Amino acid sequence: MQEQKLWTKDFITISIINFILMLAMYLLLVTIAPFAVEQYGASPSMAGLVSGIFIIGTLIARIFSGSLIGKVGGKKMLFIGLLVSTIATAFYFGSANMPLLLANRLFHGIGLGIASTATGTMIAQAIPASRRGEGIGYFSMSTVMATAIGPFFGIFISQHYPFHMLFVLCLALSIVTLIMFFFVNETVKASAPNKQEAGRKQIGLSNFIEVKALPISIITLFVALAYSGVLSFISFYAKEINLVQTASFFFLVYAIVVLLSRPFSGKLLDVKGAKFVVVPSLVLFALGMIVLSQANSSIMLLAAGAIFGLGYGNFQSCAQAVALKGISVERLGIATSTFYIFLDSGLGFGPYFLGVVVPNLGYRGMYEALTIVILLSLVAFVYLFRKRRKDPIYDIDEKM
Repeated sequence: MQEQKLWTKDFITISIINFILMLAMYLLLVTIAPFAVEQYGASPSMAGLVSGIFIIGTLIARIFSGSLIGKVGGKKMLFIGLLVSTIATAFYFGSANMPLLLANRLFHGIGLGIASTATGTMIAQAIPASRRGEGIGYFSMSTVMATAIGPFFGIFISQHYPFHMLFVLCLALSIVTLIMFFFVNETVKASAPNKQEAGRKQIGLSNFIEVKALPISIITLFVALAYSGVLSFISFYAKEINLVQTASFFFLVYAIVVLLSRPFSGKLLDVKGAKFVVVPSLVLFALGMIVLSQANSSIMLLAAGAIFGLGYGNFQSCAQAVALKGISVERLGIATSTFYIFLDSGLGFGPYFLGVVVPNLGYRGMYEALTIVILLSLVAFVYLFRKRRKDPIYDIDEKM
């Protein structure tokens, strides 16, 4: 039987749009807090809010956009998200004070939340079901590349050029996404509600959350919380252990390993099933956290980054594929938003909770504690797999 085509025009175009969206996000995410301090004299806590309120906006959008995608279609929601993101980027030039900057960061987060939920849903709809693990693995590389490139260029530009050049670059990138939008076809049109749905006017949890995607999404919440400790505190930890210069290459090594391993892990997921990727990924993630907690040389720090690429890097794409497996086409938008809600919550709120732990445990102690969190997540997945081994979502014989 001939293998179904994966690399279609829409798949490539949507992946590039997602990459540009994420790139613009990370360009500002790592630089907007220092900008708020320098430009408006913001306190450290207020500067952190300027950065974090973006995630709050993204979460607000995730809650509603999944349901709306099923009603109006992914392409319309993508256009709305791209338009809001572009307008918000332009508004940075008019943010004359802190309240306006905070409001615009929230607005920008909403735009990106809508657009990224739409791209994730449209990709899931465009990928052949038998190659969903592989396809999502390739698609998620667009985010991985942005995670590595965005912070690097964001810091470089802010150090060598006036800060408004970052706003100019992000606005140009946003305009490019709007132009590329017109080359995207509607993967699956909005579905008309069936008679049973039409008769139910009340708003319930199912309008915003896909219950089938909840188990793996909850596990993802805690795994992402563990990774947020790396994202948020690696620079402080590197300074403490006198490896600041090496730390600048940490995420570059991470991204390279993810890019090299994702094609294989995605195919393995489709052929063997979730446990053959999730279990080794979480074991490796825990191992990487142990190596990081004991790092005292450049080799150990970069080795931790490489192990994270094999571990967390592959877990994230696999978990997303599991969240979307067995979901009807009309519910893909809600399932996608459900997964991202929990993922973003872990990454967004994790630093706040871990910030309370650091003064008591220190950075090494925090990473040791996060190793336990990862292992408990592994136990939860294994329990879930055994309990639901007959469920086609977790059945290793079920092709995606």
